[in-house]
Amino acid sequence: MMKKSCTLTTLIEIIVLLVTPLFLAVELWLFPNLTAFFSLLIVLFTIALFMLLFEEQRFSVSKLVLTATFSALGAAGRIAFAPFAYIKPVSAVAIFAGVFLGRHVGFVVGALSALMSNVFFGQGSWTPWQMYAWGLVGYIGGFLSQGMWKKQKGPLDQFSANAIKKQKIRTLPPGILMFWALFSGLFYGLILNCYFVLGFVHPLTVESVVLAFLASIPFDMVHGISTLIFLLLLWVPWSNSVHRIFVKYNLAGLSDKR
Repeated sequence: MMKKSCTLTTLIEIIVLLVTPLFLAVELWLFPNLTAFFSLLIVLFTIALFMLLFEEQRFSVSKLVLTATFSALGAAGRIAFAPFAYIKPVSAVAIFAGVFLGRHVGFVVGALSALMSNVFFGQGSWTPWQMYAWGLVGYIGGFLSQGMWKKQKGPLDQFSANAIKKQKIRTLPPGILMFWALFSGLFYGLILNCYFVLGFVHPLTVESVVLAFLASIPFDMVHGISTLIFLLLLWVPWSNSVHRIFVKYNLAGLSDKR
C-alpha cells in the first residue's frame, strides 16, 4: 500500500513540475487558436490530480483542520490587503504550511486560498492559474525546507511529540526559504503571465511576449518583497503556535483510520 502511495506521489510531482509546462508548450505549438482553452484544461487536470493525492494520504482530522485553517488565513489575508495591489500574504502562508505540514499541504493551502479568496475578487478563467501558481509556491517552499529537519525525516507533523519538543524555534527562516519567498513573486508572475499571453496577446509574437513579461517585473518584485516581509513577521509566532498544537494534542504522525 505504501509502495503504491509513493508511486502515486512521484507521478503527481512529475506531472506538476514537468509535464504541465511541457503540455502548455506543445498545445501552443500545435493548436495556437485554442491555447486558452487547452491550457485551462491542463491546469485544472493538474490541480485535480494533486487534490486526489491529498485525499489518498489519509490525514488525521486534526491535520485537515490545520490545512483548512491555513487556507482560510491565506484567503482572508488576501482580502484584507485588497486595497494594496500586489501586497498579498498568500504566498507566505502557503510556504509556511509547506514547511511545517509538508509540501503537498503547501500546494493545497496555496490552491484553496486562491479559490476561496476569488469568491470575493471574482471567479474566472484566471482562477485555476492562480491556484496552480500559489500551489506550486507552497509546494516548492515545503520541498526546500526539508534540510531544516536534520535528525528527522519529513516535516513537523511526521515527528514524534518528544522530537518536536526538542526542536528549537528559529528566529528567522532558513536562508533558502527567504530567497524563495523573495523569488516567489517573480515565479507567480511568470505563471500568470503565461495565462495572459496565451489568452489575450494576439498576434502572438516574440516581441509581444517579451514586453508582456517585462511589464510585470516591477509588480512581481513588490509581490516577492511583501512575501518575504510577511514570512519574517509570521515565522516566530506561527512556528510557536504550530509546535504547541502538535505537542499539546499529540498530533504528530497520527492518521485518521476511521
